[in-house]
Amino acid sequence: MSTAPLLTVEQLSYERDDCNVFKPVNLAVEAGDILQIEGANGAGKTTLMRLMTSALQPTAGSILYQGRSIAQCRYEYLADILYIGHQSGVKMALSAEENLRWMSPASTSANQIAEALVTVGLGGYADVPCYSLSAGQHRRVALARLTTSRAKIWFLDEPFTSIDKQGVAALQNQLQNHLAQGGAILLSTHQNLAIDGLRTYSVEPHADRGELR
Repeated sequence: MSTAPLLTVEQLSYERDDCNVFKPVNLAVEAGDILQIEGANGAGKTTLMRLMTSALQPTAGSILYQGRSIAQCRYEYLADILYIGHQSGVKMALSAEENLRWMSPASTSANQIAEALVTVGLGGYADVPCYSLSAGQHRRVALARLTTSRAKIWFLDEPFTSIDKQGVAALQNQLQNHLAQGGAILLSTHQNLAIDGLRTYSVEPHADRGELR
């Protein structure tokens, strides 16, 4: 059985317009860890998250999943991660239920879909087309994926955007439950979090990058 961290990032860098976006990143995340990615606006937090999910390819460095390069275990890695970014990814013509079914594993039951919507406060909106819902409700539809997902590692980019105080409390509880079950979370947020064991990692802009466009 591997004793390597669940996720390891070594000397990771990324160039845009021939300039490094941030200083090389080194971090490690174990099962049960929650790591908040910090940095000034434009520092590269979203870029780093997208690199770690393989949506972008790094210029240099490596990303290891349980001690193996993600290039060597790509399908296993992708099956074990969940990314929710700034955009909700909701299809406006579909209902909340239809969106969640489309976003969830094929084996997810109708009852699990219904329970997930109740968990995020959308129990009475299952059949409502998403074009009729608010921005906050779109975010709740996206976050309902956390209930149906079987992923070990959650990458959450500003997950608290557009949700109210009650929704913030419910989401923090959900994050804690995931950690208690041996999952791991990497997130960026401006929300003050009250979660035991929270660690932070600061993304530092690279000195040679100049003004990014």
